[in-house]
Amino acid sequence: MIATITQNGNRWELEGDILMDSANQLLEKSKALTLSDSAVIDFSQVAEIDTATVSLMLEWRRRALGENKQLSFINFPEGLTSLAALYGVADLIN
Repeated sequence: MIATITQNGNRWELEGDILMDSANQLLEKSKALTLSDSAVIDFSQVAEIDTATVSLMLEWRRRALGENKQLSFINFPEGLTSLAALYGVADLIN
């Protein structure tokens, strides 16, 4: 399933599979979205992930830091927490 990103207030909602071929597209689309002071990125509708998902999350974290915004991620898909731990970045996405 093709990944999409939409904004609903302070929440960015992701849907589909976030894999190597879709992560860059999501990053580009997210540049047009606004990060609120307490932004939330919701993964509840994400089915499949790979290492590109972790990279994408780190890019969003960098953007939030650069814009002096708080950012949290919710509703991780299965395997995302362990993948982030494997790469030693779990603290950066939690």
